[in-house]
Amino acid sequence: MPVHWGVRSLVHRSFAIAFLAAGVAVLSSRTCAQEVAPQVNAAEAAIAKGDWKTAEAGLEVWLAAHPADGRALFDAGYAADAQDRLDEAAALYRRAVEANPQSFEAHVSLGLLLARQQKLAEARPELEAATKLDPGVAAAGAKARAWRALAQIDRESDATAASNDLMEALKLSPETVGDTLQAAGLAEQAQQYDTAEAAYRRVLAKEPKSAAANAGLAHSMIARKKYAEAETLLRAALEQVPDDPALTAQLAAVLALQDKAEALPLAQKLHDAHPNDAAATRMLAELLAQAGDAEGSDRLYVNLLTASPKDPELLVAHGQNLTRQVKYKEAFAAFDKATKLDPASGEGWSGLAFAALKIDQPSIALHALTMRSKYLAEAPATYFLWAMAYDTLHDKAQAVAYYKHFLDAAGGKFPDQEWQARQRLLLLSNKEGERR
Repeated sequence: MPVHWGVRSLVHRSFAIAFLAAGVAVLSSRTCAQEVAPQVNAAEAAIAKGDWKTAEAGLEVWLAAHPADGRALFDAGYAADAQDRLDEAAALYRRAVEANPQSFEAHVSLGLLLARQQKLAEARPELEAATKLDPGVAAAGAKARAWRALAQIDRESDATAASNDLMEALKLSPETVGDTLQAAGLAEQAQQYDTAEAAYRRVLAKEPKSAAANAGLAHSMIARKKYAEAETLLRAALEQVPDDPALTAQLAAVLALQDKAEALPLAQKLHDAHPNDAAATRMLAELLAQAGDAEGSDRLYVNLLTASPKDPELLVAHGQNLTRQVKYKEAFAAFDKATKLDPASGEGWSGLAFAALKIDQPSIALHALTMRSKYLAEAPATYFLWAMAYDTLHDKAQAVAYYKHFLDAAGGKFPDQEWQARQRLLLLSNKEGERR
């Protein structure tokens, strides 16, 4: 089963979207000079003092009579945003944009808010619009923030665009630690590990306790299979920030990659501390399966499937645990669902082929093996499954051919199956001789 512990998501969680939660645009920075009603001025004075009740009362009265006042709508959105009434704030920012499409502060504030809510597809056009507007001299930092937010959004789909976004931000404001971390992440994404490592080390030179930089540096080492170095780095980092979830997850992962027994108790500790964290749960489930505790592993996968019933990787892992528990009909159903959700799941087709043979469905097994061969190379185990399926269907020629393929590929690593294959070849040969 492929390693899928969600470690990268834990690593990124500490800094990937963090800057998106920065404050909204400064009220005093306006894109153009304009006459401001005394009622709006009074509301803004109240906002400056944090007197939200007074500000909102005044704005409510004003907007009832002037519903298309973009400035007042933005102010009302700002007040709602500051008090974490995010849906209300988003609606007010949208109205402000409609009232004044040239309002930099309305676009950037709406974009940043949507990004904080992880509504990235909606956030991007607002932020892009903000970068094309004049924010005024005093708001250059806000425009840089828009570029940084775009870089964060673009990083998964277009690393080149993300790098360009980041460069635009650096034209407007000095490089921040967040910028360096983002540049390092982009370098990793491009498999430029030396560049990424240098960037992470620059951050650590300034902030030795930076969990994000330590996690990123360890990740780049793991990608290059420098497991021992990564382990040393992570142990040292955890001495400075004990129990950090991202660093703990990485240490458990790198210990598992080195087949060290300490990985399982460490993953258990992480899960106990964060029982609702899906990535930590996946890690523990996989390690339990690898340790032979299929029942304990499957309890975790069943819980994960409750929240994500259409996740094909979870279904495959569930099916594999059911197979280990000799629950072949249930395993067949899990693999069947997984391959319908993800027809490119080679592991799903492998599991389906094995389970199908166990419940006497050789034709389905052959179909599953045919589908698997589109995505994964043949292996001794699959040659054996091909042979068994053809043998069950009494297709002697194909069965003989695949038993021979299996014996050629097995090389003594599967003694029980090799003995069985030789016995079947002898029997099939004798039957052929008898017919002659």
